[in-house]
Amino acid sequence: MAEDVLAAIRDLAPGLRERAAEAEELRRVPDASVKELEDTGFFQLLQPRTFGGLAADPLVHYTAVKEIAKACGSTGWVASVLGVHPWHVALYDPRAQQEVWGEDPKTRIASSYAPTGRATPVDGGFRLSGRWHFSSGCDHASWALLGCLVPDADGNPVDMRTFLVPRADYRVDDVWDTVGLRGTGSNDVVVDDAFVPEHRALGFGPVTALRVPGHEINPEPLYRLPYAAVFTTTIATPIVGIAEGAYESYAAATRERFRVSYGQKVAEDPFAQVRIARAASDVDAAWLQLTRNMRELYACAERGEELPAELRVRTRRDQVLATERAVAAVDLLMENAGGNAMRTGPGPVQRAWRDAHTGRGHAANDPERALVMYGQCALGIPVHDTMA
Repeated sequence: MAEDVLAAIRDLAPGLRERAAEAEELRRVPDASVKELEDTGFFQLLQPRTFGGLAADPLVHYTAVKEIAKACGSTGWVASVLGVHPWHVALYDPRAQQEVWGEDPKTRIASSYAPTGRATPVDGGFRLSGRWHFSSGCDHASWALLGCLVPDADGNPVDMRTFLVPRADYRVDDVWDTVGLRGTGSNDVVVDDAFVPEHRALGFGPVTALRVPGHEINPEPLYRLPYAAVFTTTIATPIVGIAEGAYESYAAATRERFRVSYGQKVAEDPFAQVRIARAASDVDAAWLQLTRNMRELYACAERGEELPAELRVRTRRDQVLATERAVAAVDLLMENAGGNAMRTGPGPVQRAWRDAHTGRGHAANDPERALVMYGQCALGIPVHDTMA
């Protein structure tokens, strides 16, 4: 059934591509696109079977995301982010999962994980307040996952948790206006002194250690994967898809393009041919490494084995480098696309260029941090980082 979802996503691509300019104009993914994605079952790919999901092989999800991002970068980004949140909610206390999906298994969840709010411990849970930025696709969600530091009695931070908050307890502040990924609607989420019960606050410690309350009702191997691998691949995959879409658009246009300055068809220019070859190789290398690592992690989880530390940090290493390769590929193409590519308008290569560079700025794409972790592991130095 998961493969049926992937086939349906490929059928949607032309319509998503046609609405890419509309997404930029709206500064959010059009409702029609979200409805089409919902109808394919895409948002249920990583949702637990306990609540009507498919608990699918994560590579099906990431492949679907890449296909969506090829057609529209903003839609691919939002699909990737909203599509991975059911995986995270599946790690929560069963009571929290029941609250999210009990009445509507198609409920969508947004997020903003950076700990920019304030959590105050009280009897039975926490009082939560603050403003969280960059919540992609939040207009299409009715719950939010919000990161926050938890203090001790003296006010010193002692824990980092993600709080699961219903739409009634927060508002969306429309502030998203950027040069790239304009259609993601990555607005601010604002909470004013909401109560969050203990069972809707999940610490990063248990998640990193792969010992979470959700395992009680969700035994599938999908939920034995590391948070860092799942979420950073969620960020890298749409950027790789954007680059692949740019490559296909560039190659199609180049077959017909004539460069007046040199009096020749661009397709006959060996330097343009070299750029095409390099860009194609960069995109392929990025995707092959992402999929290899996730395939190996999932195979370990299916066998019930402990996930090797080297594989976990290798996944982070290759994820940040996949993003770098994808952005480099788009740059190669854009540099040779000519002056007309820079005109304001719906040009797919220019949009991909803007989208890829905007996505590159996400915290998950910090190459130095990820590469240091890999270097430490390779040298036998213990790695203490929740992003491994």
